[in-house]
Amino acid sequence: MNIAVLGFKGGVGKTTTAVHLALYLQQERGEASNGTPESALLIDADPNRSASRWAERGSLFPIKVLAGDPSTPTPAGFQHTVIDTPARPTPEQLRSLAQRCDLLVLPCSPDALALDALMLTTEALHRLGAKHYKVLLTLIPPWPNRDGAEARSFLKQAGIPFYQNSIRRTVAFQRAALEGVCINEIPEARAKQAWSDYVAVGGEILS
Repeated sequence: MNIAVLGFKGGVGKTTTAVHLALYLQQERGEASNGTPESALLIDADPNRSASRWAERGSLFPIKVLAGDPSTPTPAGFQHTVIDTPARPTPEQLRSLAQRCDLLVLPCSPDALALDALMLTTEALHRLGAKHYKVLLTLIPPWPNRDGAEARSFLKQAGIPFYQNSIRRTVAFQRAALEGVCINEIPEARAKQAWSDYVAVGGEILS
């Protein structure tokens, strides 16, 4: 499976999502493989190289990260590829990703500016005829804040497909990035909850 994580706005968890979806696919593949390729690859196609720097800060980062661009081919030996895309892909890059990938994951935080940028992203995908995308709501604040529920209602009314599971907001993601590890390696209860969020989304993707 080839997956691109993309959007027209920064700060919504794009790189965090790319890293942890790649980790989920790596772990699922490792359990299920039987003589088949045993790796998931994360292509860092964002010029900021956030995923690459994240991986470099750790000594034993669990995912193979390859710096490149949206057109970088997947080397042999990888069953799944996740692409962390530029913060604002060009029309040519967007077309290439839509044609190349089996699934486009669109992270979006539950705030007006992010939802506005999401609408621009989906409109651009519609112009390309791309229908294989789904929104992942991220940075969901804790209850009783209703921003997450209101964002889901907005997406439903707009007819935009979205994952039933979402990613809760936690500073543990920042700690993971600074330490060069994935969230499942942070020994905190909220980090375990955050990893369970990505596991649930990964299950939706593979179902």
